[in-house]
Amino acid sequence: MNNIPVVLILFGGSGDLAHRKLYPALYNLYHKNLIHDHFGVIATARRPWSHDYLRQQVTQAVFENNDDVDEQEVKEFASHFYYQSHDVTHVDHYIALKDLASELDEKYQAQGNRIFYMAMAPRFFGTIATHIHDQNLTGSGFNRLVVEKPFGRDLKSAEELNKEIRASFDEDSIYRIDHYLGKEMVQNIMPLRMTNPIVKNIWNNNFVQNVQVTLAESLGVGTRGGYYETSGALRDMVQNHIFQIITLLAMPEPENLTADAIHKAKQDLLASLQIPGLDDIKKHFARGQYCAGATTPAYLEEDQVDPNSTVETFAAGQVKFNAGPLAGVPIYFRTGKEMKEKISRIDIVLKHMNNLYGTAHSNNISIIIDPTSEIYFTINGKKISTDGLRREILDYTFSKQEMGQVPDGYERLLHDVFVADSTNFTHWAELKRYWEFVDAVEDGWRKLDGEGDKPESYAPMAFGPKSANDIFDNPKEHWIYR
Repeated sequence: MNNIPVVLILFGGSGDLAHRKLYPALYNLYHKNLIHDHFGVIATARRPWSHDYLRQQVTQAVFENNDDVDEQEVKEFASHFYYQSHDVTHVDHYIALKDLASELDEKYQAQGNRIFYMAMAPRFFGTIATHIHDQNLTGSGFNRLVVEKPFGRDLKSAEELNKEIRASFDEDSIYRIDHYLGKEMVQNIMPLRMTNPIVKNIWNNNFVQNVQVTLAESLGVGTRGGYYETSGALRDMVQNHIFQIITLLAMPEPENLTADAIHKAKQDLLASLQIPGLDDIKKHFARGQYCAGATTPAYLEEDQVDPNSTVETFAAGQVKFNAGPLAGVPIYFRTGKEMKEKISRIDIVLKHMNNLYGTAHSNNISIIIDPTSEIYFTINGKKISTDGLRREILDYTFSKQEMGQVPDGYERLLHDVFVADSTNFTHWAELKRYWEFVDAVEDGWRKLDGEGDKPESYAPMAFGPKSANDIFDNPKEHWIYR
């Protein structure tokens, strides 16, 4: 489907996300002719920009993210952008926005199609959605809403936000975006699982010992201390990215590859999610705060951070389901700041087999999401000239040329919004279960705070606190990546 007619209204058009990700992604879709002659973009923010200044910013963003682009094409692309200085709490500004959208709809023959993208502070999501409804900002064609994370800060606030948004948009028109679902190797999970007999036949609780998901960051909170104090690692990474990955790993095979079938498979799985109690949290969860390094401050010394904060910069835990191919299999996760390196990976650990070689190690399937795109199998082989065993690796790695062809996650997901494919977005029923799990852990940690059990300190450039090594069901188990 080419040249989709639409007016896109971007709330937060002067922000970092728009500059680094959205404008380059939209240009790539323009270059590929998904959008072209019949689209217009209204960028809104509080800054007193002009149309020309916005177009300069859009042009700069495209050149910063592309080594080889046609200057005339970029100029033509940027000409489709318009700026509206906008206070999201001011009713009159929505009326002006509606008038401009109607003008662009006629100019570009956009057929009344509108996409609203919320790329700003989550506290404004409900306000914007309410005004879109009250001021009749939706068009006569399709209307779609793209919402960035975090969607609420707990189940109660997420339910309230969902209610406000549903006043203007039905569930099928809401695209809760998680850029991890646009990553190449995350999208490779289902094909890996379901098209290879060597994998499909062992992807079950008869063969899988445990699954491990690691999303590690090498930097601290930096200038985001104020935000981090309201989220912590659990809300910031587990409630969205990690649970999305876990759901793809553990869901039953869908009936087909339609969005409805895939979401049904996810929801069937999540209905069986085990919500942890306090004893589970004590045994199978860990949290920590990074301390000072040679040249870096401790979390408690960071700007906008309460010096007595108990907010975790590292979280690890266990997820189990009662249904699906991995029913009963522990799925471990960990994520944190100031860790040894920036890496996102999945390790599927297969059970040891009874065999003639007592020293045989388990086989592992590892999926590297970032910074490279790679899948490799760790197997056993014979040592040369001796009777012992050695570890062998069979790998599937993208070449440098292939990596250059991999589209950015935002380009992929924006494409899906334009063509109304909700496969790689979060349905409310799924998000609700994620929040139920996270709320239970947060509640348990608050009780432990009251008992004097605070987050454990860990050194920068490490793998988190020592307690993260003790969350396994079996004390002989350990993190594959260490």
